[in-house]
Amino acid sequence: MADVPLTPSPATRRGDEVDVVHGVEVPDPYRWLEDGSSSDVAEWVAEHNFRTRQALDVRPTWGSWHERLSALVALPTVLDAQAAGDRLFVVERQAGADQYSLVMRSSVHREAPARTLLDPATLAADGAVAIDWFHPSHDGALVAYGLSEGGTENSVLHVMRTATGEVLPERIPNTRAASVAWMPDASGFWYAVYPEGDEYHRHIRFHRLGTPHQADDVVFDRLPTAQSWPDVSASPDGRWVLVHLMVGWSQVDVHLLDTSTGRWSVVVEGMEAQTGLSVHGDTLVGVTTRDAPNGRVVSASVHAPDVWTTLVAERPDVVVGRAAVCGDELLVVASEVAIDRIERYALSGGEVAAVVDLGAASVVCFDTDRESGRAFIGIGTFGAPIGLSRFTPTYGLQAWSTPTDPSLLPALSVRQVFYPSLDGTQIPMFVAHRTDVVPSADTPLILTGYGGFAIAESPVWMPNLAAWCAAGGVYAIAGLRGGYEYGESWHQAGRRANKQHVFDDFHAAADWLVAEGFTRRDLLAIHGGSNGGLLMGAAITQRPDLAPAVWCAVPLLDMIRFPQFLIARLWTDEYGDPDVAEEFPWVWAYSPYHHVHEGAAYPAVLFTTAEGDTRVDPCHARKMAALLTHASSSQAERPILLSQAGRAGHGVGKPAAMRVKEGADVLAFFCWQLGVEHLV
Repeated sequence: MADVPLTPSPATRRGDEVDVVHGVEVPDPYRWLEDGSSSDVAEWVAEHNFRTRQALDVRPTWGSWHERLSALVALPTVLDAQAAGDRLFVVERQAGADQYSLVMRSSVHREAPARTLLDPATLAADGAVAIDWFHPSHDGALVAYGLSEGGTENSVLHVMRTATGEVLPERIPNTRAASVAWMPDASGFWYAVYPEGDEYHRHIRFHRLGTPHQADDVVFDRLPTAQSWPDVSASPDGRWVLVHLMVGWSQVDVHLLDTSTGRWSVVVEGMEAQTGLSVHGDTLVGVTTRDAPNGRVVSASVHAPDVWTTLVAERPDVVVGRAAVCGDELLVVASEVAIDRIERYALSGGEVAAVVDLGAASVVCFDTDRESGRAFIGIGTFGAPIGLSRFTPTYGLQAWSTPTDPSLLPALSVRQVFYPSLDGTQIPMFVAHRTDVVPSADTPLILTGYGGFAIAESPVWMPNLAAWCAAGGVYAIAGLRGGYEYGESWHQAGRRANKQHVFDDFHAAADWLVAEGFTRRDLLAIHGGSNGGLLMGAAITQRPDLAPAVWCAVPLLDMIRFPQFLIARLWTDEYGDPDVAEEFPWVWAYSPYHHVHEGAAYPAVLFTTAEGDTRVDPCHARKMAALLTHASSSQAERPILLSQAGRAGHGVGKPAAMRVKEGADVLAFFCWQLGVEHLV
């Protein structure tokens, strides 16, 4: 417990702001902390950062966690890969590197030497420049890529000639998370871009190399809402351009352009379904949840794109995520309760011909070379960094990146268990620990979850998990409703008016783990980030008894004002819009910032955020930290700490050194609060 004196938290000025929203009084005493440019806020953050460092730097386990995490984070790992002819472009963090680099490998010869095209560590002394995305031309002679600084993800588009490393003069700003579709001769490309100074109204333009981007023609800007999100792709011959338009987290419209005539066709529009298609010859092939919540593979002629044929039917126990033509086969990424596999079909579909078993793993990235029949798969597990493999019918699955020496990794036992939520729904959960550990009431355990945006909690490399398990702890990952463990119906069961299901599922996970003897209450820590940070806010306010220690990372917490910050209006489809009278009660019912009760005993909380976060405004963490500090009656034993990093963002592009430091902070904080500082 708090055996080292901790400086009292700085007094925080309380305001008297109260809004009346749909007839309800909504207090907001720390609204002044929303202004990240204010010198008063900067001073307040500096005081809290100092206090947090004072608390954590003295923890006896901090140095050991830092050393262990440094070794684990230094292991090489893969983020993404795309094939282009005989070239394979990979974003990977090489051994000991601080940032991910863009590397070009051979897609044919595994032993051929790789060449680093871009190491962003050379662009900033603090490693805070990151590669956000990349798209090679069809022959791999050119590659477009986005760079951003300080974790902002505000990309500037660049183009490189891969043979020489020459960076062309193109500099196109406002290309956050851009998709790029190259012309077959690489003379230009279609791309997604935002208007200057606008977080919304994303649209598609066409750029010809060597011309001013300001004059680029607008190709597509038919947005049903300002926050609709278009992406672009094209057929290899450049005749057909596809625009996938995310209207909400459960609706993707698809439009098709015939560049030979300039005529647009609607493939699907206005339906509550997610659809992802690509052009193969004169056929569209892909996956949709239209009339199939678990997904089905469909095809259509480009000349009649709204008439679909089912190639692979929906199944009750399998979720279909992606499909691609690869040589003379159809490869499908399918999953059962968040565990992925690759299924092989004839191009005509029908019954599965063969299955590529990946073990207890997830497909992190997946790209096919349609002509050669080669597929490249990034495979994630809890036990090792993400590795890249090549699949061909002749040779099967082959490692295509340097495998990690097993002696550097903890030997893990991973199992999937199922537990009842409050309403009796069975929820899946992964439980991981060292193979020689038998979980018991004396075992410290960390529980996490997410539960939103149709994202399944699948096996993937987490250095914090590996470090904790190596030290003898247990790590549990709950597959809450709102995710995609059981397809779109699972997502719908945890969004909008159903959001409380997510919180109930998480609370039930913690209670079940204690009841089943995996740990005991005073040895349980919980964490979540982003939408998972909202989950932590709900756990703190709805079940302050759930766990003694909480890490709440880059969180959403003020659910009444959240659409007013950064890109958050994108998420009103998932949560509901507090400005809409019928939807306000959904978020008001659980908004963590508005459910803190003065004098209640709250758990110890470590809030982490970053000034460069352009997804979730750091004001959420600041306001909640101030409010809990004011309200909690248990701070002598359970402190409220805030760490706001500079030159970092939501997590994407964060240098390895910062990840290690944050991980050491979190695990030392947990050991301190759980009373297990002997663990390492």
